[in-house]
Amino acid sequence: MPQLNKLRTALPGDLGGNTATLSPARLRTALTVFFALDGFLFAGWVVRIPAIKHQTGASAATLGLALLGVSAGAVVTMTLTGRLCRRFGSHAVTVACGVLLSLSIALPAQTHSALSLGLVLLVFGAAYGGMNVAMNSAAVDLVAALRRPVMPSFHAAFSLGGMLGAGLGGLVAAGLSPATHLFFLTGIGLLVTALAGPVLLRHPAPVVPERADAPPAGGSAQRLSGRARKVVLLFGLIALCTAYGEGALADWGALHLEQDLHARPGVAAAGYSLFALAMTAGRLSGTALLERLGQTRTLVAGGATAAAGMLLGALAPTAWLALLGFAVTGIGLANIFPVAVGRAGELAGPGGVAAASTLGYGGMLLGPPAIGFLADWFSLPVALTTVAVLAGAAAALGYGARNAART
Repeated sequence: MPQLNKLRTALPGDLGGNTATLSPARLRTALTVFFALDGFLFAGWVVRIPAIKHQTGASAATLGLALLGVSAGAVVTMTLTGRLCRRFGSHAVTVACGVLLSLSIALPAQTHSALSLGLVLLVFGAAYGGMNVAMNSAAVDLVAALRRPVMPSFHAAFSLGGMLGAGLGGLVAAGLSPATHLFFLTGIGLLVTALAGPVLLRHPAPVVPERADAPPAGGSAQRLSGRARKVVLLFGLIALCTAYGEGALADWGALHLEQDLHARPGVAAAGYSLFALAMTAGRLSGTALLERLGQTRTLVAGGATAAAGMLLGALAPTAWLALLGFAVTGIGLANIFPVAVGRAGELAGPGGVAAASTLGYGGMLLGPPAIGFLADWFSLPVALTTVAVLAGAAAALGYGARNAART
């Protein structure tokens, strides 16, 4: 009963102020749908990158520059999304970004040069970055109000959406043009947003009592103590290392399988789907893993596993061994990002979560262009081994941070 009373107080109801009418499960479900939609749309784009590369006639280096448009758009938006969430609410910003993301995903297939592709990816990246920050902010508020560690379930929904998006892309890659496929995804995105969006729009974010040792809600890393800023930066770097790998596999995994290992388009598209499936399974079992191993050992074991898996995925002589490596990498990376962001939040409150999340997603968005440059200078398999290097770095940083917070 005490927990139920706290929950009803923390979760405001409808505009009439009836706090007992809002089901926390309904709000959690709607937010989970947006995480899944984000992963679904992003995966739908990445599995068509080989076809759009051919359509635009881009080299590996120019494609890397075009993909930088996603990073640039997202980084700019991420710096503004916190202010937008404070002014309009994280729920409203999540829904608005869901609409923009659904509309912008159709644009890359309409381009015929690397320059035009990079320009439309600025818009796509802005929507993607804004949605990630807004929905994670909403999730942090809900997790705190529920007083249950359900954050991994939201990230599992993102991975599941990615798996479904990549799987669908693999099925239609041979039969549908990129333009038709991505236009179809626009319709799905708008429909899902229309169904789930009203739940978020009708109910504001939960109001959670402030922690005594945390900055006020909506605070930023600048308002933290010097020690807290350093610790948040450390966990943000851990998140960056693992998100780099997720972004690299999303944008370059299919191309590696098709170009270097001569896999068929359907098999190549299945690479990211398998990676996303492994991440989903790892995150669904994340709570039990954390309870058994603790946070530090989970970080170290995950980083080491991902490093070994990516070495196999990048250097394997056959597509099937590479697919196995992608799956192992997904299992290893699955819980590093949620653990890093969660520990930053434990130490520094919502401001710590926001700072670590932004660094982490920066790694996801900046990794693919870096892979493109390295692939042009050396080769794509060699470039992909940097994912293993950074996964190992995440394990080392996780071990070094063992005394920064309780495990």
